[in-house]
Amino acid sequence: MRKFSNNLLRIACLMFVIAVAVLPAAVSATNSYATYTYSVDGWSAPSPDAYTPEIEINSRLMGLTVEVAPDDTTTDPGKAIDDPRDLFVDKNKNVYIADAANNRIVVLDEYYKVKFTITDFINDYGVPDTLNTPSGVFVTSDTIFVADTENNRICTFELDGTFRKLIPEPKSDVFPENSIYKPVALAVDETGRIYVISSTTYMGVIALNGDGSFVGFIGAQKVTYNMMDIIWRYFQTAEQRALSVQYVSTEFNNITIDEKGFIYVTTSSIPPASQQGAIRSRSGTYAPVKKLNSAGDDIMKRNGFFGPGGEVDVRNFSFDSNAATGASKIIDVAMGPEGTWSIIDEKRSRIFTYDQDGKMLFTFGDTGYQLGNISSIEAIAYQGDKMLVLDKTRDSFTVYNRTEYGDILIKALTNSNNRRYDLAVEDWKDILQRNGNFDAAYIGIGKALYRAGDWEGAMDYYEYAFDTTNYSAAFKMWRKDWVSKYIAIIPIIIVVLILGIYFFFRFAGKVNSRVATKGGKRTFWEEVLYAFHLIFHPFDGFWDLKHEKRGSVRGAFFWLAATILTFTYNAIGRSYVFNPYGGYVSIIYQVTGIVVPVLLWVTANWCLTTLFEGEGSFKDVFIATSYALTPLPLLMIPATLLTNILTLSEGGIINILISLAWVWVGMLVVVGSMVTHDYTFAKNVLTSIGTIVGMCVIMFLALLFTGLITKIVGFITSIYTEISYRI
Repeated sequence: MRKFSNNLLRIACLMFVIAVAVLPAAVSATNSYATYTYSVDGWSAPSPDAYTPEIEINSRLMGLTVEVAPDDTTTDPGKAIDDPRDLFVDKNKNVYIADAANNRIVVLDEYYKVKFTITDFINDYGVPDTLNTPSGVFVTSDTIFVADTENNRICTFELDGTFRKLIPEPKSDVFPENSIYKPVALAVDETGRIYVISSTTYMGVIALNGDGSFVGFIGAQKVTYNMMDIIWRYFQTAEQRALSVQYVSTEFNNITIDEKGFIYVTTSSIPPASQQGAIRSRSGTYAPVKKLNSAGDDIMKRNGFFGPGGEVDVRNFSFDSNAATGASKIIDVAMGPEGTWSIIDEKRSRIFTYDQDGKMLFTFGDTGYQLGNISSIEAIAYQGDKMLVLDKTRDSFTVYNRTEYGDILIKALTNSNNRRYDLAVEDWKDILQRNGNFDAAYIGIGKALYRAGDWEGAMDYYEYAFDTTNYSAAFKMWRKDWVSKYIAIIPIIIVVLILGIYFFFRFAGKVNSRVATKGGKRTFWEEVLYAFHLIFHPFDGFWDLKHEKRGSVRGAFFWLAATILTFTYNAIGRSYVFNPYGGYVSIIYQVTGIVVPVLLWVTANWCLTTLFEGEGSFKDVFIATSYALTPLPLLMIPATLLTNILTLSEGGIINILISLAWVWVGMLVVVGSMVTHDYTFAKNVLTSIGTIVGMCVIMFLALLFTGLITKIVGFITSIYTEISYRI
């Protein structure tokens, strides 16, 4: 027994030692932030880390400062970086930092050791000169361009730091009078054209020739208006308008350029509601990041679930009351490998990375002081398979290494871009084994299967990712193959359908002709079939509907029920392409959505027309309105069926059918009201408008009454509860 106890004690001690040895390593391997993407419903979906922090580079590690003893007066400690504003990496992996407070550009080698600094120089006029609060730096194959902000100019240098020339403030009549030129960021294309962001310029990106001559403005942001201000300005005099607040475009805050010469610009001054609306709708109008061509047109692809622009779900569900909420504040953009690009959110110190189609690949980062967290994010740049992120508060930058997951992701994009689709499929499958939430992998596999001719397989993967555009393309090819196999059957199906429709309407016409002359009581189906005469002959049809009793309340209920079933079928019968998220509305909601508007129209119309010599009763108005709904089942059911054989690009046919149905119904309702009440056209138009107003009044009174009843019930309930506690 004692031996067993001793062995048990040894095992316990051994487990304790192992735990002590392993636990710190496990904790140190845990990142200080979470990596995620967004699902189709707008919720964040966890993702493996694409980048992990390696080291934080400060002024001491760069070699700009040295540690000295307090009593050592012989050693110069050097100047530490202060207020860094931009970060750039050239093709040789050298790092450039715009050190604003020290009026210099710090140049580091690929191992982050200082090579030289740029601050003082002899300018074009042979006069000693210096930089003044440089805010931006861009390096081409042979030139360093510096946005010398407070000197209102651009300075250029050789790659060794030797001064080359000044590019002063551009001169042009199109600049606003008394405007101030404050270059804060710039980019240069392969032709030498310079694109400048000025913090005080709202007319767009300033385009300059290599010699500094002004070319023009490109990409001005659309102005956002307040509706009440627009209405108010309409009534203002010219003098009042001149004194009121002027609406101008929002300015850009940063810029970069890709290897194809396309310009990426960011802005952080768009109203939050407009910015989030652009992200949700995938619109570029108020997007915080845009991709511009040389003409200034936004050509960015936004094929993800949401448009690129930072955080999608901007609410705060954490227990931290200081956690950031609201729209992202985008302040920089950087180009990554294989067409990827990243933007940074200053509000959350977070990095959002997208592919060339605008689909989110991953998001990571957070504020804080642990390695990997950024206190105040300021700039971002790529250095090969590393990512460098500048921290303005700590005057340093953090180096992030790409993980195995990130390597596989880039490899998959490389194979896809180089059309090695069989290899790309294996890469995407490898990614899915690590991240089942990654919709871009499903799309990647779908594209590979599509190019291999496996249309059905591609459709399956596109469906997993809710990619209706590519699904539609694959479905089109599948449909083409199906048609080629069954080409002989298709004409037969079309002929049968046409003959079926022809004989049905011929049968309905014979029934209506026979009933019109036979007199006596009509059967239920004769009353139902009368609708097919009414919709093509509305004036005679509604006259006979009322005076000859060709219709009835039961016939009206039939068409009302048919309309409800039509909308229910439309909700559940549409194909995946036209209903990708499986949206379904219950039949109870459909009953409410059809019956309530019909009853509101009938009630308001009858109440109003009784005051203006209308000849129709409540029953007459109800029957006429219900029979007028007939075109909806006739056209919406075929439209719903067509969704299963048409592609997304052919959806206009469906929209035409549905629009025609509603226009037809609207015309029948108006004509039915005019004939039922024996009104002139002008009087009927006025009463129809009055009916719509009456519907609004009835709804308002109903809501008011419902709210009053709710308060009374609540008051009585509270009294009862209070009395029950006191007894």
